[in-house]
Amino acid sequence: MTTKTFQTIPRNVWVLGFVSLLTDISSEMIHSVLPLFLVSALGANLLTVGWIEGIAESTASVLKVFSGALSDYLGQRKKLAVVGYGLSTLVKPLFALATSPAWVLMARFGDRVGKGIRVAPRDAIVADVTDSVNRGAAYGLRQSLDTIGAFTGPLVAFILMSFSGQNFRLVFWLAVLPGILAVALLATGVREPDNRNNRRQNNPLHWSALQSLGKSYWVLVVVALLFNLGNSSDAFLLLQAQQAGVSASLVPLTLVVMNIAYSLSAYPVGLLSDRIGRLGLLVGGFCVYALAYLGFAFVNAPWQVWGLFGLYGLYQGMSQGILLALVADRVPSHLRGTAFGLINLATGVALLPASLLGGVLWQTISPKATFITGSIFALSAIALLLVFEGGRRKSVGKE
Repeated sequence: MTTKTFQTIPRNVWVLGFVSLLTDISSEMIHSVLPLFLVSALGANLLTVGWIEGIAESTASVLKVFSGALSDYLGQRKKLAVVGYGLSTLVKPLFALATSPAWVLMARFGDRVGKGIRVAPRDAIVADVTDSVNRGAAYGLRQSLDTIGAFTGPLVAFILMSFSGQNFRLVFWLAVLPGILAVALLATGVREPDNRNNRRQNNPLHWSALQSLGKSYWVLVVVALLFNLGNSSDAFLLLQAQQAGVSASLVPLTLVVMNIAYSLSAYPVGLLSDRIGRLGLLVGGFCVYALAYLGFAFVNAPWQVWGLFGLYGLYQGMSQGILLALVADRVPSHLRGTAFGLINLATGVALLPASLLGGVLWQTISPKATFITGSIFALSAIALLLVFEGGRRKSVGKE
């Protein structure tokens, strides 16, 4: 059954998956050691690190809307994806050449601009070349390959740092290579989806176009926004791991466990969603998140930490690709880029207040308060989704 499904997944999806894998190896080789490089080699303080990351991620979130809308307007998704991946690769040498935090800010800004340009068109390509029969499996496969890169990159960086005497710049230079391979693979291996929508459209950000996305789509946006208001930075998970007794040298490996669980679950869950429906699995993923966050609130032993990070990875495997597939199912094909961009904006906007709230609760009340609040937001998002879906099905039944 799985082999047959693999064969039905379009070539574009496979290529995009390996492009994501190579890009994540490149990016995570840099990002896994960048904070240490900023502080120990360039003399930056933690506030500077926070500003650099905040500016970079906020820029990416906003750009996703416009790149997605532009891909709908032009009817050309591949070109924008190539520009986005290409820009991220082009600025990576700046990390190796950096002599001050300002250089790193420029590099991170360019890298995240590239991500902001590429994400929505890339996700729309997957939707354009699939249908409801294999769309969940396709998104799950791409997410799985992406996540393999996400945990391979830090491992490669760890090995290089160990054998090079903590040579940050060597790691940064070598990280350029998989980025170049990713752009070359995208440019030569992905074909622009051949459909009737590959022509100029009206302004996809016009009010009438946004209305035509449909109520069921906008509910997904609100649900994603509400959920992510409680989804604070994973840095809090790492801090809690250390407080529970995991040694500082082993803390980064908790993310490897998380990403392995994510990678192993994303494709099977996507495949299952094509057979039994996506909504129940998304709700299940949110429930797993709530359970994991409650676990982090009360964790008191290192062995529990490893299991909770595995559970957190399972939540990602049960939700990330499923949400994308639901969006693709519910919006008109000529507005998919816009739809992906808008929901990415909503989740990106929520992450900053979520982390601020998490930090305030951590310092003023307790770490438990941070994680319990995250669980409450997740359960609230589940309730909203179930109430709307119940009402929608009743109205359909009356018709």
